[in-house]
Amino acid sequence: MVHLDPESRVDDARLGRSARAARAATLVTRLQAMQRQINAKNFAVLRVNGRGMPATRKLTCVLHNWGAASETNAHELLKVYGEELLQHLDRSPLAVLWDGQGEHQAADAPDMALFSNRLKGRKLSYSGIALPIRLGAQGNGYVVFAGSYIDAPAEQVLDLHGRCAQVMADMLAADERRLFKGESLSDREIACLQMAGDGYISEEIAEKMGLSVHTVNAYLGAATTKLDSVNRIQAIAKAIRLGYIS
Repeated sequence: MVHLDPESRVDDARLGRSARAARAATLVTRLQAMQRQINAKNFAVLRVNGRGMPATRKLTCVLHNWGAASETNAHELLKVYGEELLQHLDRSPLAVLWDGQGEHQAADAPDMALFSNRLKGRKLSYSGIALPIRLGAQGNGYVVFAGSYIDAPAEQVLDLHGRCAQVMADMLAADERRLFKGESLSDREIACLQMAGDGYISEEIAEKMGLSVHTVNAYLGAATTKLDSVNRIQAIAKAIRLGYIS
């Protein structure tokens, strides 16, 4: 039996926290660069919690740069528009815009009229644009940019939408990596998955790696189980998303 030194466990925990903090800082930097492009002052990432019936689902703010006003701003947004945003996420990939309460607070996107959904009323203390992201059963939600005057030309919105989707995908991959940390893939499992993803069948993988077909299938089966996938195709897709293979 291996006994871990308590200080080693503490060091591992610190390294884990440091890694998470570094990932969060990188995401914040990326999102701040995006907000500046459309004259926004802040961003917020909303993710859907709960599955199944709509009544069990809700949006939660998981990352933002609202600072001291974060609790108030997030509460206002979800209380006023949360249900509408959830319904919109189910039926449309188009951006959502709203104007703020102030006389000059607006989300201006004149060339986006046919490609966006504008929420009615000036109900919030800030204007905003919410870009819906759908990544499958998990990772769905919005990236929100807020401010007094949002200047959102169609070309920039389309570009930001794609970049926001990548941010959400990176967040989901980080979550899944934490879930699978105890079941990380071995080098052989990764190599077999990579070749399978490149289109090689088990016999060809076995020949190239100098293994038996039985052993290759065992590696692929173990990887599929570790990735909580129902088949090899799903395992390859998840391995790509998690960054194990390309």
